[in-house]
Amino acid sequence: RLEEAQAIADFLEIFDEVHVVHDKESFLEDQFGLSNIAYAGNAPTDAPFLEKVAQSITTNASSRHQNKTRNATQNVTDLSSQEIMFGQYAKALRPYQWLKNLLVFVPVMSAHAFNSQTLGHALLAFISFSLIASSVYFVNDLVDLAADRDHPRKKLRPFASGRIPLSHGTIMAPILLIIGALLALGLGQMFFATLMIYYLLTLAYSLKIKRVIVIDICVLACLYSIRIVAGGVATDITLSVWLLAFSMFFFLSLAAVKRKTELVDSLARGNVAPTGRGYHVNDLPIISMISISAGYISILVLALYLNSEAVMALYPKPEFLWGVCVVLLYWITRTVMLAHRGDMHDDPLVYAVKDHISLACLGFASAFVAVGMFP
Repeated sequence: RLEEAQAIADFLEIFDEVHVVHDKESFLEDQFGLSNIAYAGNAPTDAPFLEKVAQSITTNASSRHQNKTRNATQNVTDLSSQEIMFGQYAKALRPYQWLKNLLVFVPVMSAHAFNSQTLGHALLAFISFSLIASSVYFVNDLVDLAADRDHPRKKLRPFASGRIPLSHGTIMAPILLIIGALLALGLGQMFFATLMIYYLLTLAYSLKIKRVIVIDICVLACLYSIRIVAGGVATDITLSVWLLAFSMFFFLSLAAVKRKTELVDSLARGNVAPTGRGYHVNDLPIISMISISAGYISILVLALYLNSEAVMALYPKPEFLWGVCVVLLYWITRTVMLAHRGDMHDDPLVYAVKDHISLACLGFASAFVAVGMFP
């Protein structure tokens, strides 16, 4: 309708004229002369008169429409390409978030069960989790569309920016879910059940829980820990209480850091609360305490574990593992400090992968573990 079109034009302030017509070809011929204009569009009904215009421009058109346009005229410019679209779909999958799913390998590493069967099962578990996670990311992007468009970084996401049609998200989400679930069945019913619990909990988090204070970060910590549990189920490795306790406190710390970065970002932009979250900038001191205290408790759990009989049996030189505690103490403290200054990406794990100092800390920690493993 003309009123709606005019409202859009007034908001964008980039159009000289606004018209609503039923016969575009006749209107354009009468107003401008078809041979004098460049026409941009993606409607299949435009194809018959495109050969009459000076230049045809397809905008994010389907391949079928592009072929029709090329059949009508050779003077065609495409403002989108399959390569660009593929890149946007890949971006929507958020493959960088799959790094979190490497946690399914933790039981293998902690038990030193490095054989082809356990590694193969862990790899299949990783793929299943990645597909399921991407399915939820599609749902999350569709649910958070309004909030993402109001965010300085998230507005560039494929759905929020309009680079991928919303309808494609509703199709891709169930497809990824089905493929991930079928792969999970190959690892047994227990793993499938664990994966479905993860999926339902993640879905609940995206739809509701992330807006509920405190419960949200507890659920985030659980989602990280479930990956470790699933890795144990997939590889038939019994997890120690020490590992579960460490993971819960460690990931609670990271979840709190994630919320802290969002609050700091909101404060910097002059907002009293992040869009779609239940927190207020006045909650920053409490969130900071949770992030640092939970992180330190996880290190305490690790330190107590180093004196257990299990460590003595697995590591000929367990004293070197104390170096891991020192590295973690530094890394957690620095991470909280960076979040406090607003220098961190809103996901600490993703930030750590890109941060040279964090990677160096990982290298040092790995070196301490390696030295402890060899007699």
